[in-house]
Amino acid sequence: MSIVATADVVIVGSGVAGALVADRLVRRGVSVVVLEAGPPVDRDRAVEIFRQAPAKVPESPYPSTAHAPRPTVLDIGVPGTGYFVQEGPEPFGSTYERVVGGTTWHWLGSTPRLLPSDFEMRTRFGVGRDWPLTYADLEPYYVQAEKEMGVAGDGRQDQGSPRSAGFPMPAVPISFLDKVVRGAARTIGLDVLSTPQARNTETYNDRHHCVGNSNCIPICPIGAKYDAVIHLDRAVEKGAKLISDAVVREVLLREDGTARGVRFRRPDGTDDEVLGRAVVMAAHAIETPKILLMSNGGDGIANSSGQVGQNLMDHPIALSYALSAPDQPVYPQRGPLSTAGIESPRQSPDRGLRSAFRVEIGNDGWRFPIGDPTFEFTQGPFPALREGGAALAARWEDHVSHELRFASLTEQLPDRANTITPAFDLLDDIGIPRPRITFSIDAYTQGGLDDAQALHERLFGALRARERTHVPFAFGAGHIMGTTIMGTDPRDSVADGFGRSHDVPNMWIVGSSLFPTCGTANPTLTLAALALRTEVALRAALPSLPAAV
Repeated sequence: MSIVATADVVIVGSGVAGALVADRLVRRGVSVVVLEAGPPVDRDRAVEIFRQAPAKVPESPYPSTAHAPRPTVLDIGVPGTGYFVQEGPEPFGSTYERVVGGTTWHWLGSTPRLLPSDFEMRTRFGVGRDWPLTYADLEPYYVQAEKEMGVAGDGRQDQGSPRSAGFPMPAVPISFLDKVVRGAARTIGLDVLSTPQARNTETYNDRHHCVGNSNCIPICPIGAKYDAVIHLDRAVEKGAKLISDAVVREVLLREDGTARGVRFRRPDGTDDEVLGRAVVMAAHAIETPKILLMSNGGDGIANSSGQVGQNLMDHPIALSYALSAPDQPVYPQRGPLSTAGIESPRQSPDRGLRSAFRVEIGNDGWRFPIGDPTFEFTQGPFPALREGGAALAARWEDHVSHELRFASLTEQLPDRANTITPAFDLLDDIGIPRPRITFSIDAYTQGGLDDAQALHERLFGALRARERTHVPFAFGAGHIMGTTIMGTDPRDSVADGFGRSHDVPNMWIVGSSLFPTCGTANPTLTLAALALRTEVALRAALPSLPAAV
């Protein structure tokens, strides 16, 4: 074992939070090393792998590696398979990537802000927790995050989150399908609003504008959608060191309890170390708590509160799909996979009793619940069409042009029984414990799921939709949150409002694992804003930290 690098700041994880912190720090003269468990991604090669994949799921362009395995939706709910050790009582349905750039490779790109009320759930509604900061505290960093990522949106629309600045780019135009749904929604007192998204509508930061390839999940072939490699590349150009295929297995401590660096394992099973004055954990809401709990000989660190690995949250999805009226084709499968939604249920007056939700309108037909059209008709529930010919062509023309899909993201409260812990008895191929997950959906969230499906049914009625299906279980949103929650009291939280560990004063945590509650907004913009706020606090603290020895 050897020390392969030293730096002012060691960052574990190369997703959006880690990449933003690295870029900001190195631009200000701070030396940085970023470690990523998985390999780099070649976009052109990944697109080709996706094209050839029989099941075009979010993970399909990014093959799992033996040294950095990751979960896939194909394994969810199949006992004894996959990377997760699922211990129930319900399967945890969300996944992530362990590659350079993280899950921003396959994210949708939606970037709504949290609502001011989302930061005060306990005060306003008597449930969940309050955040140790307010919406007003984070709002300037929302503006910075939107600029860094390149967010397109319509600043004229009031979506409940006050703004001090406009969007960097004009909104992505809503689809024809969105307009059809808007017309129906207005007949039942609802409106359809454009969804802010980190997707170029004009040339921005040397990236091409979106041309509507319609496969944002799992990969944008031209890079019009933001991914964290943009900021990683900038950081490396300015002097940051990136070590890929480096699976961090523990945070190293000095005798005084401060962090001195990390130990990582290479694909060949050998271990090395990187030392620093500060450590930033940016390894997502599954891997970050797993690493913390594996440290100190398996006794864990930063866990005097007992909250590390607890309060695992998602945005469980109520999914419904149907066919539009015979005389009203909606022509999905064009443009980004979602360009608009219904936001008013996010501010439900019943939030103290049941989950709020936001309705995402899908432009992807039945791809989410059934599969892409090729799979749907050649391997899916229509065996008579597998031989092709005129029957397939007619079915394709009629069916695909009428496909509707609604996905409502519900709010889940923090629950200490929803956990991720290292499975020390079930190791991966290089001897690292896999994540053991216990997970359930409580009555609060189930109430929101029920309300969402009732709203979907009202929309289907207004649309005169046919062949209506409401999926009887919740899908994972890919929004993994909680597990190292922040708060003001070290007795019941892992980090403070800037992400600084209560127990390890020179270790910061960034990412959605910090969220005390999850609201109903897709989390990426919020975690990016939090990371930018953390970087300021970390940089201010650096002069007082010990040398990297």
